[in-house]
Amino acid sequence: MAGLINIGLSGILGHQSALNTTGNNITNANTPGYSRQQVIFDARSGINTGAGTIGTGVSIEDIRRVADDFVVNQLRSDTSLFGEQSALNSELTRLDNLLGGETTGLNTALNNFFTSLQSAAEDPAALPQRQLVLSEAQGLVTRFQSLNSSLIQQRESVRSQMQASTADINSLLSSIADLNGAISESPGLAQGKMPNDLLDKRDEQLRQLSELVQVKVTPVDGGQINVSLAGGQALVTGDRASSLTTADSDSDPNQLVFKLQTGNRVADVTGQIVGGELGGLRTFQTKVLEPAFGQLGRIAIAVSQQLNQQHQIGMDLEGDLGGLMFTDINSRQAQLGRVTPNANNLPPQSGVVGVEITDSADLAGVNYELKFSGNNGEDFAVVDTQTGKVLRQGQLPDPLPAEISMPGFNIVVESGQFQDGDSFLVNPTRNAAADIELMIEREEDLAFATPITADADLGNSGTGSISQGTMLSVNNPLTNVPLSNFTQRGELSPPLVVRFTSATTYDILDASDPANPVPLTPPMTGQTFQEGISNKIFSEDPSDPNYRGFQFEINGNPEAGDMFTIDYNTDGVSDNRNAQILGGLGTENTMNGGNQSFSEAYGGLVETVGVTTRQSQLDKDAGAALLEQSTNQRESVSGVNLDEEAGKLIQYQAAYNASAQVMSVAQDLFDTLLSTFR
Repeated sequence: MAGLINIGLSGILGHQSALNTTGNNITNANTPGYSRQQVIFDARSGINTGAGTIGTGVSIEDIRRVADDFVVNQLRSDTSLFGEQSALNSELTRLDNLLGGETTGLNTALNNFFTSLQSAAEDPAALPQRQLVLSEAQGLVTRFQSLNSSLIQQRESVRSQMQASTADINSLLSSIADLNGAISESPGLAQGKMPNDLLDKRDEQLRQLSELVQVKVTPVDGGQINVSLAGGQALVTGDRASSLTTADSDSDPNQLVFKLQTGNRVADVTGQIVGGELGGLRTFQTKVLEPAFGQLGRIAIAVSQQLNQQHQIGMDLEGDLGGLMFTDINSRQAQLGRVTPNANNLPPQSGVVGVEITDSADLAGVNYELKFSGNNGEDFAVVDTQTGKVLRQGQLPDPLPAEISMPGFNIVVESGQFQDGDSFLVNPTRNAAADIELMIEREEDLAFATPITADADLGNSGTGSISQGTMLSVNNPLTNVPLSNFTQRGELSPPLVVRFTSATTYDILDASDPANPVPLTPPMTGQTFQEGISNKIFSEDPSDPNYRGFQFEINGNPEAGDMFTIDYNTDGVSDNRNAQILGGLGTENTMNGGNQSFSEAYGGLVETVGVTTRQSQLDKDAGAALLEQSTNQRESVSGVNLDEEAGKLIQYQAAYNASAQVMSVAQDLFDTLLSTFR
């Protein structure tokens, strides 16, 4: 009787555990990360009798957690991928809306400014038209500065998100380490009885960690796991967690670096931060946001340089040469502001390095690193920070200064001492959009006229004609020294006369005394004239002694004795030649080696960001599909099916009742046996 009672009792206890497990599954059906549990029944050892072996009931071998490590790992991988694409797409969409917006972008301001110049050229002496030019110029400056400020705000937002994610990672790492310790100390582990709830919690923590950064998980003894970054740097080892921190980069204070502290050891793991939200933010910052700063600044430099050069060779309403329209791109402050010394440079840290913009058409809008090596830091190399390619290398002269020529700019090593390992970050264009300012305050100072003019003598007998002249520069482009032609305010020094000595030869003379022209120094006599074509009469080579900063052309068939005078354009307030050229710069190809206009260059930036954003959206959608697939796969293995669990409830309840009935039968038999002895 006792055997039958024990058999029934084992069935009751076993199926009670099964009912409890099934009930637990049902109540945790919506718990994140919960894996359904399954009771593993095992028959007890039987009793051998002469008639054979008689069973002794059932026992609970294990309460198994239903999980597939491969599926769980795939879920973590897809979670990391989606987290990366989601963060990247969010920031890209924000940047795309900023740059491409009609009210927030640059194109409208550019078009309005150059349209105002073209309108002013129709009536160059009208003050209202000039005031409109100044208003639109200020609007353009404001738009550059506003865009740059918005980029800075987004950069700071990305930094804040990175720092917040880093704090979340540390919290998760600490929790995973604690769970490792709790799992290794759980009762029954030595007998293979796993703490299912703790394993679920740890897997959920790992999944949340994968949302932030891509990690590798390695099982070790005692039910524990080790967690590391994609590059192998350990984050969690057993029940010990490392700490991830952020800091400003030594080479670029605008960038964050990631450092991992394990005990007393600190390692830079920036290159291993991939995948997840952090990986997406880093990709956006390095591959999209920083290049956007450079490209926007490159356009600001090109606008300033091109407009300044043309405005300086014009003449304003008061008869003076034009000044700067926008900020001087090569002021000493601007040059030094384009170079950032590395915080780890060795003493005495006295090196002075700047960047001089030479030709905005050739600027690339990227960053470079200037590295010094050798015993006294005399060897240098210029490296593209994006590709790591060495672009220039050589040795510094003694004494300094030295110029390292690059496309569109020169790196000027002015003075100081450099040590082996010293480096400088070179950003030719990054800050230009923030630094641009309008330098003209009065309408009268707009230089819409050209300061030179020419006239044919009334007594000329030939059919020759002379152009009104084209200004090239007021400073020698090679030395930046002012040309002597314009040293006297409101005068051409000296005025000139072109006198033909025959139909095919002419002299250019100093006409300071119109009644007695004299040869120039150096002389320009006996010049050759070719009939039937346009003849340029001055050199356009700045190294030529006869370079004068302007050019005139003579056409037709002059005769001996014909004369043409070249003088300052006094009272030329209605002259609009320079205004027309200024307005034409809006559509002239002055960027990317002379292949793009300002608007086209900005359009290229908008297009690049737009294409990247669209591709990111496709990648995000693909990542979402993969994550959904792996989530469904995990649910199919570990998820709770309420219909299935309801069926098991009925099954286990029936078995429980049947086991109770076995005990009832045993009790009846026992009562019958007792009654026979009464």
